[in-house]
Amino acid sequence: MTMTAEQATWFAGTFDKLVENVGEAVLGKTYVVRLVLTALLTEGHVLLEDAPGTGKTMLARSLAATVRGSHSRIQFTPDLLPSDVTGVTIYDQKTQNFEYHRGPVFANIVLADEINRASPKTQSALLEVMEESRVTVDGVSYTNERPFMVIATQNPIEQAGTYRLPEAQLDRFLIKTEIGYPDHASTVKLLGGAATRDRSLALTPIITTSAVVEMADLAADTHVDPAVLDYISRLTEQTRSAPETRLGVSVRGALAMVRAAKVWAAGQGRHYVLPDDVKELAPFVWTHRFVMDPEAEFAGATAEAVLRRVLDDVPAPQQRLSA
Repeated sequence: MTMTAEQATWFAGTFDKLVENVGEAVLGKTYVVRLVLTALLTEGHVLLEDAPGTGKTMLARSLAATVRGSHSRIQFTPDLLPSDVTGVTIYDQKTQNFEYHRGPVFANIVLADEINRASPKTQSALLEVMEESRVTVDGVSYTNERPFMVIATQNPIEQAGTYRLPEAQLDRFLIKTEIGYPDHASTVKLLGGAATRDRSLALTPIITTSAVVEMADLAADTHVDPAVLDYISRLTEQTRSAPETRLGVSVRGALAMVRAAKVWAAGQGRHYVLPDDVKELAPFVWTHRFVMDPEAEFAGATAEAVLRRVLDDVPAPQQRLSA
């Protein structure tokens, strides 16, 4: 069943209300909020690579408050254990049974702060739940409730004592972006409200988590013309054959683009995806999936430059694409 034009109009209106509400706490970052909400409604995850103090925690809290969802924060450190993330099974002497105590990963919005400071073993504890929304402990699987999204952060400056995220984990993030510092007017407004330490507490919920799930299911019905699917496939193939890359966009990355483009189009009031949606989302959905050739990287090649060339070289479909 394909989304109708009326449903797309309703979706866009609700999407804008969510963006506006989160924007009450995260000032001057409307575009970033739209990206993160796109990830939430795509049921994907976000990696924020930014300096400290730019509002990453505030963004996660504000998003949870807006959708009336649960929120947890995990501070990743070198001594953090996998069980500190997923939970642990403990023997109860009274009942003489093992009981599973859920970890902080069981929340609607999970903030994995400074994820690259934990050991690879602890990082890998997130792999299953990010891909399948479930955790397996001692052979028993526990499913997380929808919606579920991990917002992971890492500091691009301080790299001492950090562990680089492996390609398999980077590939599980739908979007990678940064918040950046606010503009002058937003900074002045923030300073004026310095007495308020957590602006997310003042937010009024717009919808419930069950409504978020309904929006996600509705966005999945956005029409994607076969010509657009062919365009996405040709783009990914071109990233793999680029001489500067050892690894281009995976099939998971191509699927991520289709799902994200559906939500992005619906958020703009369209019930069909355009090639321009793919072009706009490509830097956020694809560049972190590239593995650059070391020699090419040393010579100055970047994933962003490779993607720009690929987008220029691969012609976009021109025929009418509306459903």
